[in-house]
Amino acid sequence: MTKIPKSHPRYYSLITREKISNAMEKGIVHKTGLIAHGRGEAFDYLIGETTIPVADEAEKVAATLLITAKNPVISVNGNVVALASKECIKLSNITNSKIEVNLFHRTKKRMDAIINELLKKGAKKVYGKKADAKIPGLDHGRALCDLEGIYSSDVILIPLEDGDRCKALKKMDKTVITIDLNPLSRTSKTADVTIVDNVVRAIPNITTWVKKLKSLNQNDLNKIIKSWNNKDKLNDVLSFISKRLSLINNGV
Repeated sequence: MTKIPKSHPRYYSLITREKISNAMEKGIVHKTGLIAHGRGEAFDYLIGETTIPVADEAEKVAATLLITAKNPVISVNGNVVALASKECIKLSNITNSKIEVNLFHRTKKRMDAIINELLKKGAKKVYGKKADAKIPGLDHGRALCDLEGIYSSDVILIPLEDGDRCKALKKMDKTVITIDLNPLSRTSKTADVTIVDNVVRAIPNITTWVKKLKSLNQNDLNKIIKSWNNKDKLNDVLSFISKRLSLINNGV
């Protein structure tokens, strides 16, 4: 990686870009993933590159859903593995969630590269390669999934998602949690719980919430889930961004 001094004002952003770039060279990230990352980074600027209160609340609800799920699955793509593979593995271990690779630009070579990267980082098992089931209503690579994994899941965490699969999963009566920095995307509007946060902050924070909530009884956990209204919370995000931009515009 390029030597980036920690004194650089954009240190963490530049390190993240290097990780994405290096992962593309390894065949983990597709070239279009670079575009997707840049788009997300633009929205991260709007929220101040920090976990805002409504995102933290969403991460708490996400943790609760994963704790109470019967067959939770963390669905990952190349960008997620490039940026938060160890964090996803840690979350999967603490919540007994399966990890499944699901790609739009799917090739055997790329699937192997991503699965091997996850195994190298400590994953016990990675789903997605078998592809013995299909998500109804999709006509591309994201339709392919494992019967034991995504297809039979009841709760699925889908960081950095395409909207059409989110909608298809909802039609399968699955509870969908997404991490999406764009509060206006199809995915954000379709998911049950939308976390408007950077995946590198969101995944560790969900894990932190799991540790705090695991001792609660089922009734208390259900109250947390029922308190969430995704549409209202997305409006809260937009209100936060609007107020923040207004303050910046006024030199505050």
